[in-house]
Amino acid sequence: MQTKEFAEQTGLSAATLRYYEQEGLLRPERNANGYREYSARDLEWVCFILRLKDMDVPLAQIKEYARLRHLGDETVPERYQILQKHQAVLERKRQELDAHWAFLERKLAWYRKKIGGQE
Repeated sequence: MQTKEFAEQTGLSAATLRYYEQEGLLRPERNANGYREYSARDLEWVCFILRLKDMDVPLAQIKEYARLRHLGDETVPERYQILQKHQAVLERKRQELDAHWAFLERKLAWYRKKIGGQE
């Protein structure tokens, strides 16, 4: 598929797709006329990149992951380590969020008592 359709499917602008290409994150094929041709594999890859971004993986790590991916399957252990390290980061964030949630629950319970006239 060409850039316009690919942009529609990913929700990214053509400019963002070009930026991803410039940064080495995306490497679409070119057709005989030199136009970018994106594949289903490219679509899957961009969805993965977007997921990494949603998980707050730093751009430098995403670039490193992309570089390793383009080198082939011999880099699977290194890519695994990148994801494993970020999983640990997410676990720490989840624990922090759980603590924040518990704090808010206690505070809201206090307010419910005050609002309800119960002390």
